[in-house]
Amino acid sequence: MSPQGTGGVVAAGHPLSAQAGVAVLRDGGNAVDAALAAMLTSMVAEPLLTGLGAGGYMLTAGFDAAPALLDFFVAAPGAVEVVPGTPDAPSPAAAADLLPVTVDFGDATQVFHVGAGSVGTWGMPAGIAEAAARWGSVPLRDLVAPAAAHARAGVPLNGPQAYIFAILEGILLSSPEGAAVFAPGGRALREGESFAWPDLADGMELLAAEGAAPFYRGAVADAVVAFLATRGGALTALDLRTYLAVDRVPSRVGYRGRTVLTNPPPNAGGVLLAAALADLGRGPVTPTRLVAAMEGAQAARTDAFVTGLAEEGFAERFLAGRIGSTTHVSVLDGDGRACSVTVTNGEGSGVVVPGTGMHPNNMMGEEDLNPLGFHVFPAGRRMPSMMAPTVVLGADGVELVAGSAGSSRIRSALLQVVASVLDDGHDAQAAVDAPRLHFEDGLVYAEPGAPVDGLREAGRRVVPFRERNLFFGGVQAVVRRRTADGSGHAVSVGGDPRRGGAGASA
Repeated sequence: MSPQGTGGVVAAGHPLSAQAGVAVLRDGGNAVDAALAAMLTSMVAEPLLTGLGAGGYMLTAGFDAAPALLDFFVAAPGAVEVVPGTPDAPSPAAAADLLPVTVDFGDATQVFHVGAGSVGTWGMPAGIAEAAARWGSVPLRDLVAPAAAHARAGVPLNGPQAYIFAILEGILLSSPEGAAVFAPGGRALREGESFAWPDLADGMELLAAEGAAPFYRGAVADAVVAFLATRGGALTALDLRTYLAVDRVPSRVGYRGRTVLTNPPPNAGGVLLAAALADLGRGPVTPTRLVAAMEGAQAARTDAFVTGLAEEGFAERFLAGRIGSTTHVSVLDGDGRACSVTVTNGEGSGVVVPGTGMHPNNMMGEEDLNPLGFHVFPAGRRMPSMMAPTVVLGADGVELVAGSAGSSRIRSALLQVVASVLDDGHDAQAAVDAPRLHFEDGLVYAEPGAPVDGLREAGRRVVPFRERNLFFGGVQAVVRRRTADGSGHAVSVGGDPRRGGAGASA
């Protein structure tokens, strides 16, 4: 562990993102300021994972108010004006054509759906503006300026980002506008080649100057809706006009004498993570019990579970019987305030709207977010994401700040990191680096070095990966503990090498 400096630490999905956050901490900004700076830079440094057309969640703890969860995730589109006297309410959008694209992780494949029909109502501009207004102490224009400069000058792709470009090349080539930005010359950009997008810089500067309004009721909103409408998109002007970032009370679960705060319903990932931790906390952590907890969480995600997420008090009822292409930023500032924020563009819709800096999400085309079928949720319903920004509180305040990328693997990645820190006493980087398991559809996927002999003996079907892979998530974590002599605190930071993550100290 490295001692905590007065300025705190940042873990993010790219070295430039982490450095952007640390620079803000050094200049006196707080944890939210640093997280916003890292988020904005990630739009350039990790351009296929996030962007102005994305959505996410921010969990804060240690500020003056109680812990809070800001929900700015993607909502289902298709809202229409109700004509007075018409008895029927608007129905879910008709299923637009979705383009299936198979993504090959090397030892596993996954099908994603893209195109105009995959675009949901984005939340990123609303979330950034709301977080800056509520918790920020640094003007948004100052947080935007470095990210915008990177977008104009270009950022060379590192190995992990080049790998993401390569496996998503089918999406990048699915529209001429998208190919022009991400795959010039008819192929995806490669390692060492520079990604630049001046339109994105303009969009970020517009957000800093005018707030979120242009992205929901102004020129950007109008341009994107019109562009998508000619290509079969379901997004409407009313979807954008009525979108708001929403306050939610974090879900809580006890684990090893601590309180774990995570994402509440209508999000799915947080409550499933809480349920898995509750199961795991009943005994010692072993590979067999770890996989059983994952299996139980997956089995709980029934149609009734997905439908119930929108109901008041669902988390409390669900947990009552159990207690006994995404990026993440974790920040702990010098005053012990934490910000855990996970954002995603999915894999991107492949649709780029010229002149706007917008490559909207493909949340309506992700099977994991649409377990009941595509275009089933009514307009305005927040999609049931797996993203679960998490903060663990101990007797001495914030002990762990973490979150992950990785679709359905988010909850399994976080489960293992939380257990590694709290049960095994590992620091942040060791917990993040440890080989992972993931249970899904009767199979146990395993990274090299993961303990699988006992699982095979127990009759589990194990699918071994030949090397560590971003399939198993991308956890960014910060761990804070009191020193052995009780004189202060020691802080460690862990960036996930599976996705090129990095940690930095102020």
